[in-house]
This record gives sequence, C-alpha cells and structure tokens, in this order.
Amino acid sequence: MAGISRRRFLTNTAALSAVGAVPRWVRAAPEASVSTRRFVVRTDSEIGKIRPELHGQFVEHLGSCIYGGIWVGKDSPIANVGGYRKQMVDYLKELGVPVLRWPGGCFADDYHWQEGIGPVKQRPRRPNLNWGNVIDDNSFGTHEFVGLCRLIGAEPYLAGNVGSGTPTELREWVEYCNFPSGTTLSDLRAANGSPEPFRVRYWGVGNESWGCGGDMRPEHYGDLYRQFSVYLKTFGGTKPFLIASGPSGDDVRWTRGLLDTLQGGLPNGLSMHYYTGGEQVATKFDREHMNKQLAIFAKVEQAIVHQRQVIDGYHRGDQVGLILDEWGVWDQIPEEDEAKRGQLWQQSTMRSGVAAGLGLNLFNRQADKLLMCNIAQMVNVLQSLLITDGPEGKECVRTTTYYAFQLFKAHRDRMAVRVEGDDTSPRGLSVSASKDEGSVVLSFVNPSADAALHVDAALHDRSAKSATATILHDADLNACNSFDTPNRIVPKPHPVRIEGASVLMELPPLSVATVEVKTASL
Repeated sequence: MAGISRRRFLTNTAALSAVGAVPRWVRAAPEASVSTRRFVVRTDSEIGKIRPELHGQFVEHLGSCIYGGIWVGKDSPIANVGGYRKQMVDYLKELGVPVLRWPGGCFADDYHWQEGIGPVKQRPRRPNLNWGNVIDDNSFGTHEFVGLCRLIGAEPYLAGNVGSGTPTELREWVEYCNFPSGTTLSDLRAANGSPEPFRVRYWGVGNESWGCGGDMRPEHYGDLYRQFSVYLKTFGGTKPFLIASGPSGDDVRWTRGLLDTLQGGLPNGLSMHYYTGGEQVATKFDREHMNKQLAIFAKVEQAIVHQRQVIDGYHRGDQVGLILDEWGVWDQIPEEDEAKRGQLWQQSTMRSGVAAGLGLNLFNRQADKLLMCNIAQMVNVLQSLLITDGPEGKECVRTTTYYAFQLFKAHRDRMAVRVEGDDTSPRGLSVSASKDEGSVVLSFVNPSADAALHVDAALHDRSAKSATATILHDADLNACNSFDTPNRIVPKPHPVRIEGASVLMELPPLSVATVEVKTASL
C-alpha cells in the first residue's frame, strides 16, 4: 500500500489540531514514516463469543510470584488483606481476573496438597525441586489460593499432581474442595476454616507431562490420564472440568499420541503451552531482536488453528476445549535480577505491552477455537501484570502488560467479528473487533518501532455515531514502569474521527489502542 499523501496527512493533522488533540508524535513525524492501512469490519460475519476466560492468569510457586509478591503474611508491615498484598488485590479487582491457575507449572507435579492445609506452623517445609531448591514453607496452600480467587473474583483452576502423585491423592483433593459436608475430608476442610465447599470446577490432570511433569511419552501419559480421570467425580453438584496435558507448541505428535491412547474417552479440555522466547534482556532489546520475537505470534496463531483442526478430527473432538495454559514473552534474565528479586523476575516494557496486545488480538480472532488462555505469570515472573520489590518492599507497580489487558477488557463477553484488511505481514498492524447490538470495539496493535500508521476502518452494515479511543504508547521499546517511574506508560485518551461508517485514527509506532464505537444499523 502506497504511503499516505502529503496533502491527506496534513489535512488529517489539521483536523486533529482543530480539536486541540494533535499528539506530539504526529506533529513531529516525518511524512515518509506514515502509511495508510485500510480495513473492513464485517459486523455481519461472526467468529464466536470472546469468553472472559481468554484473559486468564497463572501463578506458580516460582521466584517471588507467591511469596513476597501475592502473599506477604498477615503480620507483614506491608498493607495487606488477610496476608494478601492489598495493592495487588486492588489492582486485580479493578482489572477483573476471570480465572486463575495454580500451583504450577512445573511445581504442580511435585506438590502434595495435604502439606498446604491446617495450622501454618505445622505445615512441612520442602525444597522447591524445580525452581532452585528454595525452601517452601507451605504457608500458601489451597485455602489461601481459593481465598485469593474470592478476593479478586476469579474462578479457581487447580493443576493436579500426576508426575509424582497418585490417583488417590488427586481424588481426595477434589473431595476436600467440593464435597459439601459429612465426610472426613469435607469436615477437615470445615475445621480448617471453610465450612462451605470451594466448588472448584477446573482441574488440570498433570502439567507439561512431556517435560517437567514426568518426561513421559504421550501414550504413557494417556494411560495415566485414563486412570486418574476415573476417580475424579462430581461432588455437591460441581462437575469437574478435566484438562489434559497437551502439547508444547504445535507438537502434533504429542496430541495425536495422547488422543489415540484415550480411545474416545476425551478430556473436557486440552492444554497447550507456547512461549515467545527472546534473545536479549527485557530492557535491552534492539529492533532486530524485537521484530524476531514479535513475529512468533503469527506462529502461535497458526498453532492454535492447527491444533484445533487435529482435535476436531477425532470423534466428539469438537467438544474438547482448547486451552493456551501458558503463554507470553520469555526474555533473557540477568543473574543479578534473579538474585535480588527471585527466579524468572522479568521487567515488562513497551515491547512486552505490544506483545500482550498481539496475543489478545489473536485470541479475539480465534475466539471460536479457544476456551481459555492464561498468561505466565500474574506477578513478578516472566510477562507479569504486576511487579513488586520483595517481601519487605511496599511497591506494587502495574506493568505495560497489565494495561494491555485493561485495554482489551471491553471485548469480554462480546461477539468477535471478522476484519478484512490489506496488511497480512506477521509484523504488520494487528487488528481485532467485537460487537454487540449498539456498538463495535476495535483493537489495534502497531508493532513497528519505525512506522506510524493512518488507520481507516470501515464498518460493514453499520454507521458510526461516535467513537472514543484509548492508547498505550511509548517511543522507546525498552521503556517500562519501574519502581522509580511507576506511571511512565499508562493508557491515555487518543484522537479518533468518524466519517460515515469509517473510523479514522493515527497510530504511532509501538502502540496498542482500543476504540469503542457507538453504531447504528444501516
């Protein structure tokens, strides 16, 4: 597509100037850096409902995610709500976390739930075999996790131990959580402070069984899944939704080996993991390596489409929910950061915010193929939404990833619709759209560090009455919200115009923007 003409660019800039809203980057942008991207939003072509669960989260006993991040203890000088960091609770309640997965991750298949209940001082202390042999005192266990979910309004999702556990152990965990009363385990739950059942619906039967969850062959894991699942029953009206350990990335060999072994006894859900690895430290990326990393999201989308096709090829495969249980950018992490703040502590930069937007956009576009997606991880670890400065530090900072999720919140529970455009490059402008009866929500991600874009999005079968836009942007791909500058990158109102059925907006490089359009039928 040829670049926007100088006359049109100046006309658009003048129009924005008339309302006193010309962004600094527009006034300063050279003509050659701006090009036009045109799209048609097919409000008559529905994809599927955007489930809130596509914005799910994941926490693990890893580094300072739990201890010092989420959990500071009831006696901590840090402001807390029953031991949970108060600022974290407030931020997550504001965002709205639909579902939260715990205790792992790799930690899950060496975790024995009975050790995390009862009086805290009597709980055993164990080495965390997967993450540095640090001592875990089990002060954060089942009750503490469910309590966190209740505080922030999230649906709990428990990952069960298949690698080193037994069917009996997992069956008893389900009973402990869900049986109303009258059994030894349900009465024990009541004695531990929770007379009412937890009603946990989502249960992972193992985690990464091809790797840290047992280093199994798919056929062997399939046999174990069949054995374990027999004993996971409905208690108190809560029917377990069983999630099998699926592939790493687009590993069709694992998926077919597992599903062939199950011989028709398919799980309710199949988990896949796909990280977008980085070759540099989070705050020291150059443009070449950023482009290489962000291009991986096209492969993530292809993997989702491909895995869905494979699963649907089995009898009743269309009834199996595809779950992206772990996703996000995984950068190189300096030893000094891990020594100071815990393993896999990673800063979230403007690049990370763009990556989050690319992921959330593709989930909208593939809403008919996905049941749930859980970013790794919610606090401090990898592409986290919040960072804290340790068990004695009072700081809790919202990252660019948090704000990207905030921008996409408007899509939840709406119908995703198709968008037809002229940009198909893996690193081109990313777009998704959703609708209800009287509005359309559009999200745009410009992953380029160089090219500003003029967006021209035409609504099919609707006219636009008014529009508001919000943007997350910084010209520096390594910019971040740090403990010293916690509000450097925050969502801000952004100029947007409507002309009939068209939505017109200028997008700076490295930006994530959401536009909410009030519409009328033609």
